[in-house]
Amino acid sequence: MSNALHPISHRISTDLSQLQDHDTVDLVVIGSGGAGFSTALNAAIDGARVLLVERMSQVGGTTAWSAATTWVPGTKRGLEVNPDDTPERVATFLNLAVGERSDAKLRQAFIDNGPHAIAKLEAHSALQFQVRMLHPDYLSELEGSVLRGRAIEPQPFDGKLLGPNLPLVRDPIPEFTVLGGMMVDRDDIFHLLRLTQTWKSFSYSVRIIVRHFLDKLLHPRSTRLVMGNALIARMLYSYIQRQGLLVTNTEVTQLLQEGNSIEGVALQQTLPDGSVVKRMVHSKGGVVMASGGFNRHATRRADLLHGAKEAWCPAAPGHTGKAQELALQAGGQLGKGGLSHAFWAPVSTRQRADGSTAVFPHFVMDRGKPGMLTVDSQGQRYLNESTSYHLFGIAMQAHHATTPSVPSWLVCDAGALKRYGIGMIRPGGKGLEPFLADGYLKQGHTLEDLAQQLNIPKEKLKATVERFNTFADNGVDEDFQRGTTDYQRANGDATWHGPNPCLGALREGPFYAVALYPGDIGAATGLITNGDACVLNAQGSAIVGLYAVGNDMHSIMGGVYPAPGITIGPGVTFGYLAAKHAVARARGA
Repeated sequence: MSNALHPISHRISTDLSQLQDHDTVDLVVIGSGGAGFSTALNAAIDGARVLLVERMSQVGGTTAWSAATTWVPGTKRGLEVNPDDTPERVATFLNLAVGERSDAKLRQAFIDNGPHAIAKLEAHSALQFQVRMLHPDYLSELEGSVLRGRAIEPQPFDGKLLGPNLPLVRDPIPEFTVLGGMMVDRDDIFHLLRLTQTWKSFSYSVRIIVRHFLDKLLHPRSTRLVMGNALIARMLYSYIQRQGLLVTNTEVTQLLQEGNSIEGVALQQTLPDGSVVKRMVHSKGGVVMASGGFNRHATRRADLLHGAKEAWCPAAPGHTGKAQELALQAGGQLGKGGLSHAFWAPVSTRQRADGSTAVFPHFVMDRGKPGMLTVDSQGQRYLNESTSYHLFGIAMQAHHATTPSVPSWLVCDAGALKRYGIGMIRPGGKGLEPFLADGYLKQGHTLEDLAQQLNIPKEKLKATVERFNTFADNGVDEDFQRGTTDYQRANGDATWHGPNPCLGALREGPFYAVALYPGDIGAATGLITNGDACVLNAQGSAIVGLYAVGNDMHSIMGGVYPAPGITIGPGVTFGYLAAKHAVARARGA
């Protein structure tokens, strides 16, 4: 494919009526997140006739809302910044991090095929990646970890190239945008925060701001797409160019099964006028489950995620588990033995003006920075605030079993709030009134005042902060070793004047707090597969023509979160493997 991209002028049909009843395709893919799109696009690149089915009105799933970091060791771009990395080093790292919690053969399939999956997409589609000079593995204390090169991310994309198809891309989370809808990535944030400090940041910021306001005048949404929106938009662009078939607002009501073989799907689409279109679609290669996992499946959620309310889940709304249920009925089995059934992050919630609930994941922008700490209902620290968001979420739930810690409180002083913001509140320390009025943000002129607001013991909170301040002054967290790994220090503040970039005293009133809850950001438990992403039955045999990728597939990380992008990276890779196997089947190979 030429590197030159040209705008698409036609609108892709998303109506089920474009298909005849009992139509035949080479492959059906259920779900249009990163894993589903990888599967569909890889198959389309190979010349297959592909039908991509999405139950929501927009494509992208949770991937479109994410930073789209993609952990695939050994890529060409990654090795350019870390030429010393090797597959053996990756295997050592994963063996130590994951161990027997997942099948080592599947991990090896990922290590072996990940670079080929990325290379194929970069060579034959609009999907292009970039890599940062510092993007460490989360468990950086383990042998085999690296500080750079394994985590790649999509390059920004000009949404105008999608033409009339731009509205198909899932809109970003409003709380992750600025100026009424402008998407920002870490580069943008860096320059926007320094807008008045350097000419480079000023010119950069003015350029993206002017473009955003022109977009608001000329387009239904901002067209400068970054992170997850860029990943999905790039794959959608190429999928349209490859004449892929797409239906939205469409449910899979049945898998067409003959013996131990899946031969197609029954689909149902409700049109805007309330009428219903139904189609039987046969698939020569089979059906790929990429529907996002069980996170919004009422009964499975209750069984696997005890006590974690769905209202705390920041994942996209389409992850109902309905499609995965069909795979289980066809003989598929859920995996066991993982550290956790889900991946986690501490989240804060706030009701929007339209009545919906904003769920904000606290990934790296606040909790591990100087001047911040987290306490339970008794005003006591109980974890390392700079640990990965997954381990943070797990620690919240484990501690709650003995001392109420859901919610926990992320506490900071005025200086930290101004420097870093907190949750949905931007850096700068201004515009706090609405957040204080609705209770999202708690404020106390003294620590005792804040403790009263939080209904926690005053003396315990004061004692906790005083002890923490001593650690901050000395640069050593004697209780939880905060700021002792490369990962933790990378997410601190490199410009901080203290001895530890993750530790800063809380002394400047007023003091603030935001409530944190354990939010599941994706499913770790899913359908057991082999190395070709074929779903296995209770006897360990492949169900012919049935595949699972992404969070529908049992995670090769075994419920561990060792590095950034460990859901999208395997999702893209096993999408590539599923497409390769299914297309060969469609052609009788």
